[in-house]
Amino acid sequence: MQTELTQYGKLLDSKGRLSQVGWSPQPLLDCNLENARFYGIRIFQRFRIKRWDYYAIFTPRLFFSATIADLGYAGNIFVYLLDFSSNELHEEGLVIPFSQGISLPPNSDQGVSHFEDKRLRLHFEALPAGRHFQVSWPSFNNGRGISADLLLHQTPQHESMTIVIPIKQRRFYYNRKINCLPAQGIVQYGDLNESLSPETCLGSLDWGRGVWEYKSFWNWASASGFLPDGQTIGLNLGCGFGDCSAATENCLVLNGKVHKLAQVNFGYTSGDFMRPWKFTDSENRLDLDFIPFKERLAKTNLGIIFSEVHQMFGKYSGTVLSDEGRPISINNLIGFAEEHQACW
Repeated sequence: MQTELTQYGKLLDSKGRLSQVGWSPQPLLDCNLENARFYGIRIFQRFRIKRWDYYAIFTPRLFFSATIADLGYAGNIFVYLLDFSSNELHEEGLVIPFSQGISLPPNSDQGVSHFEDKRLRLHFEALPAGRHFQVSWPSFNNGRGISADLLLHQTPQHESMTIVIPIKQRRFYYNRKINCLPAQGIVQYGDLNESLSPETCLGSLDWGRGVWEYKSFWNWASASGFLPDGQTIGLNLGCGFGDCSAATENCLVLNGKVHKLAQVNFGYTSGDFMRPWKFTDSENRLDLDFIPFKERLAKTNLGIIFSEVHQMFGKYSGTVLSDEGRPISINNLIGFAEEHQACW
């Protein structure tokens, strides 16, 4: 069963409990994290609340991503780029003590996410026309440098996958995934200057807010691309991060419309991530093969903070049924699938 939310309201009630649990194609709940009540001594709560904005850009030539994250007791800024033609992947990140200088708005549909110091500047802003995405990191990759100035077009009708789920008794996850946002602007990486056109380039946003268990595990898979006839197609699949009995985040996104899927099985071999993956679902609507071609391994070990991500880039092929029962054929759609373990 999948519970669809239809009522506007607050995320948390006066006692810090989730007011609603389920999914929606648009965000309906005000993320009032100030009402969180999971520690007896409230001053410690801010160190357990996690917030992030993760942007990903797909072009015919490259994948580009930038993140601003506040993990409570530390911030995390990271940028990486994968060149499909050369298979070159480069990533750099910063750990910011106590998240000083990081600004993240409470909700996903308005406000500015920002971090800037003498080394770099990241600025993400929700505008009426879409999302303004700016990155400037001159010293990236030994001075090769990377910068981007993009508009990810977003109409009010463009749907997204928003879920609100509990994690055990007192913790929760409020997440919004937006796929297939037409991207326009420029990305510069050393001597590479790529102009992005909405006809060939798409962006996506993973917006997360919540409180997790200290030891956490999840799988996530995502893609944003085009069908041969020019229609946009996106995938968002996930499991492992909480109680998904009321709703999962699994969906097909076709021309900006969400087609909801139920439970999805990630068929892969942990520890041998380059082997083919298999995705199926509980309603026989999804049958996808995923063939990896590049592994991104990201490890952070700072004592109390530990994270290990195996993010595999590859190609999806197979079939998924729309809500109307229409089969959608997917052939070599570039995306990613990951396994993530964290102590945070």
